[in-house]
Amino acid sequence: MSREFLSLLPLSRHDLDRDYLARSRPELFDGLWADDSTRVLVLHRGLALLTDEGALRLLPTSHVPPADLRLYLGRALAEPVLGAPIVAVVLSDEAAEALELDPAKWGNLRALGSRLSTLDAGLFTAALALANWHSSHGFSPRTGEPTTPELGGWVRREAEGKEIFPRTDAAIIVGIVDSKDRILLGSNALWESNRYSLLAGFVEPGESLESAVIREVFEESGIRVVDPVYLGSQPWPFPASLMVGFMATVDPAVESTLTPDGAEILDLRWFSRDDLTNALGEIALPGHTSIARAILEHWYGSPIDDKIDW
Repeated sequence: MSREFLSLLPLSRHDLDRDYLARSRPELFDGLWADDSTRVLVLHRGLALLTDEGALRLLPTSHVPPADLRLYLGRALAEPVLGAPIVAVVLSDEAAEALELDPAKWGNLRALGSRLSTLDAGLFTAALALANWHSSHGFSPRTGEPTTPELGGWVRREAEGKEIFPRTDAAIIVGIVDSKDRILLGSNALWESNRYSLLAGFVEPGESLESAVIREVFEESGIRVVDPVYLGSQPWPFPASLMVGFMATVDPAVESTLTPDGAEILDLRWFSRDDLTNALGEIALPGHTSIARAILEHWYGSPIDDKIDW
């Protein structure tokens, strides 16, 4: 991954020491709550508490009501809380209403990611990914018995003692170009009809990333590609993905017919840079927080001025 491309990935940024060794300390959260420097990132229904300026509002522990879940994220490596331990809490509806803030402002990572500081982006991404994992792993997949969070929220333990660790689902996303250096964009069945993005899909068991690129592109578009080239990766905690970005080219040795699969992809279009520029009033592109946007602008050669504010 080049530094230039990395700079285009908002959720791959971080100013956080995850402080791994501290997670195993006895009474970890009692110690953190007794430390006046500890700051708390508040989550409620997948949203984070914000300041009036749109930054994360990190509260002292004395301002935080009892939480359903506490997660130790680590220590901040940047101002304004350099060196401070950071804990994320997940609040119930009642606890969120009990916050003595008037008014409480909440923000969505998908919309805000590209506008957050490096510290805030890394904190919000880690907290949301971990919270989403806890919400779906309250019971053992083996026994069906309840599990309990341990090690600062980075493990859930079964009654029999077995540890369950957070999972991340690998997915590939591809900028596909043809011999004319046009890029292929598709419209997904779950989106509004004028929204277009890159092709993407989950990596299957026993499959390499490169094989997933070739398979997913063919399944969704009927196009055979070669030479997948890795660009970079970005966590995408909606709910638990790691998006791995590639560029690939249409195989010149195989005749391919552009064929939307009709299930996930309803329409496919080739765009030159001029085509894309001229279509900006007609189509919607991926938001600025996504790796799809980064790959698209990497191919385009500059930021795309489409007036999208998310």
